[in-house]
Amino acid sequence: MSSVVRQGAFHTNQYRNMLFDYGYALSEIEDRIHTCWKQLFGDSPDTRIYYEMGKDMGYMLDTGNVDVRTEGMSYGMMMAVQMDQQEIFDRIWRYTMEYMFINEGPNAGYFAWSCLPDGTRNSDGPAPDGEEFFALALFFASHRWGDKNETPFDYGQQARKLLNTCIHKGAEDGYGFPMWNLDNKLIKFVPSCEFTDPSYHLPHFYELFARWANPEDQQFWMEAAVASRHYLTTACHKETGLAPEYAYYDGTPNNEHGYGHFFSDSYRVAANIGIDAEWFGVAPELSMIAERILTFFSDKNPEDYRRYTVAGLPLEDKALHPVALIATNAVAIMASANHEHARSTVERFWKTPLRTGSRRYYDNCLYLFALLALSGRYRIWHPQ
Repeated sequence: MSSVVRQGAFHTNQYRNMLFDYGYALSEIEDRIHTCWKQLFGDSPDTRIYYEMGKDMGYMLDTGNVDVRTEGMSYGMMMAVQMDQQEIFDRIWRYTMEYMFINEGPNAGYFAWSCLPDGTRNSDGPAPDGEEFFALALFFASHRWGDKNETPFDYGQQARKLLNTCIHKGAEDGYGFPMWNLDNKLIKFVPSCEFTDPSYHLPHFYELFARWANPEDQQFWMEAAVASRHYLTTACHKETGLAPEYAYYDGTPNNEHGYGHFFSDSYRVAANIGIDAEWFGVAPELSMIAERILTFFSDKNPEDYRRYTVAGLPLEDKALHPVALIATNAVAIMASANHEHARSTVERFWKTPLRTGSRRYYDNCLYLFALLALSGRYRIWHPQ
């Protein structure tokens, strides 16, 4: 990878408010953020995705599948720490530990990726995108609010323990698998398989893990950050910038189960590249991917978004989450703020409302993340 050309917020503690830079008033931006939060975490029946359970728990509901997923739970915790909502953070984390944490078997130490709202598990297997978001949200909680003396609210210790499991699972007893391939340092789709999901690659998270994980694990995480940045340059198409949902370690699409095209998971790659640029500086190769994505979608009508081959051929399936795609494309501009289509991409996002209806969960999660990122409110919380 080439050297970074713009120092990121990790070093400067300066976060760009791209919405303000593009002409939106600060009062409008703040109102949009707080209104969005209330619509997702309040009692609006058309947009809410957070629900409380009993006196001290809460969960994020995948409204399309009517289940609770580690993806959404970890997203909810990240949103809560960014919005300084510790009670909601703790409610989600308490539910997660009560119903989703796996205590025994080959996946002990991970989290069951799906359960019913009442806590009944749909699976005893994990999905690594949840674990990596849990870990960083816990670190941020530790740094922003301080660790409590009670388990599991000793946030920092919980994060370090989880990351240690992610890369050392099975090393001593051969029981279970790590979530990363220890040779190439790439995250797996699930621990027992040997392929990946490009949207799971979060080099900006790994940079922070390399500073805050157990000392003996820090070198691994720094190497993982380098490996994932390089991997994205191989997995994203050289002309369109599009990534497949699943891919092999050499970057080629994995079509064995029909997931080798650009579809719902893939949307997150654009946003991940944008956040990586904001936090740790613009890497030219990743900026080029962002530019290709912005160019590819510049002449597309959101009402006709599709599943695409990575080469850009539209397929029959309509996009399942068009609002999510609009949101993540907007975040991509943070890696290429001067691109000719950056302003129009942000304008498209600003004019798009939250999604209503049964499929709102994924769209609205990525919408709020985009809003936080573009307003400079998706921040690194450092140790005090």
